[in-house]
Amino acid sequence: MTEDAGPAGDAGVICSAKGCREPATVVLVWNNPKVHTPDREKTWTACEAHREQLSHHLAIRSFLRRVEPVAPLR
Repeated sequence: MTEDAGPAGDAGVICSAKGCREPATVVLVWNNPKVHTPDREKTWTACEAHREQLSHHLAIRSFLRRVEPVAPLR
């Protein structure tokens, strides 16, 4: 899994799940309060196949803040 996901060249935004190269549909915004200041927000992106898995990983640790749709590339 990667952090601070962003555009992946011409392919658009890709999923942060290890080994996945599918287009991301959502952004998982999270924060680890033991490591980050309260205003710091980290992001992972997820395709539909990995959305639940990545969200669950963050949620069980109480890191997940919100899930947003991927913004269209300009």
